Amino acid sequence: MHGKKMNMLGINMDCLSYDDMYPIFDEWLSDKNSRSHTLALVNVNACVSALFDKELRAIYNSADIAGIDGMPFLRWARAFYYKESDRFYAPDLMLEIGTKAKEKNYTFFLYGGASDAPDKIEEYLIECCEGIRVVGKHSPPFQPLAEQEDQAICDMINSAKPDFLWVGLGAPKQEVWIHQHREKIRGSIIIGSGATFDFFAGKVKQAPEFIRNLGFEWLFRLFQDFRRLWVRYIVYSAIFLVVFPLQLLRIVKFDDRDCRITRSESG
Repeated sequence: MHGKKMNMLGINMDCLSYDDMYPIFDEWLSDKNSRSHTLALVNVNACVSALFDKELRAIYNSADIAGIDGMPFLRWARAFYYKESDRFYAPDLMLEIGTKAKEKNYTFFLYGGASDAPDKIEEYLIECCEGIRVVGKHSPPFQPLAEQEDQAICDMINSAKPDFLWVGLGAPKQEVWIHQHREKIRGSIIIGSGATFDFFAGKVKQAPEFIRNLGFEWLFRLFQDFRRLWVRYIVYSAIFLVVFPLQLLRIVKFDDRDCRITRSESG
């Protein structure tokens, strides 16, 4: 359904272009009473995190689309799988979809970030994307929600009927939340948005485009917050550089069949 698959440490990633994704999105959005569909964005940190957590690997593999995030993955996909592949990087993806909002009448809901982040992101999107409509915003508390509180949030989102629900809770918390809620929230496309909420709310400086295109955004972010990010960008990258060649040589084999979470396809 979604073109060629690329397996990275047991996660089956979809090699897609932006042109490929819009017909898929429009098909999903044609039934606003169905369960929501999910788009996971997979980078090196996600792959290594899932290497140590089979439940998380199962969540990534049960996403409706597991998009390629990260320039090394994108170059590999274009070289060996599908030369038209695009990078599914949350900040670029939000703006890309936002530019189609007027033409396709897409609506957004922003869920996550600091208390003022959704308002600031809405202001930013209105400036960048003509005709965009943000039909709802909510910044949840950091502590776990009671069942009644969680249901109230689901009711709020369902009442707004957004086409795209952007979830900025940080990885992997947001991936777990999305997986748990895609049956509760109807007719939306749910996308984990990671640091996008911090970037677009002006809380964290995003790497310049030329640095992102070179594949060195990780280094830019590491210099910004070494204490918090050194494990992610140094240790996890080193683990990937060891394990991935072993996968290529078939010394280490990954099979997602034993860790895939079965999802209901019923409306």
